[in-house]
Amino acid sequence: MSIKYYTHFVLNLPMPTGVNSFFGVVELNRAVTHGDSKQAAAVLAKNFDCQSKDITILQWGRLH
Repeated sequence: MSIKYYTHFVLNLPMPTGVNSFFGVVELNRAVTHGDSKQAAAVLAKNFDCQSKDITILQWGRLH
């Protein structure tokens, strides 16, 4: 069963790509601990093929 989250985050990459802002719904196979932005950033970084330090989470909340 997938768990849905609303997220808004910034992906900070070196030039020429620069800063990219993303928002929307993310579906995960397991829950992210409430308030654990490091875990959420790690999941997003894996999908964007970058390091979690390159992700700044602005919003992350579980959808019901």
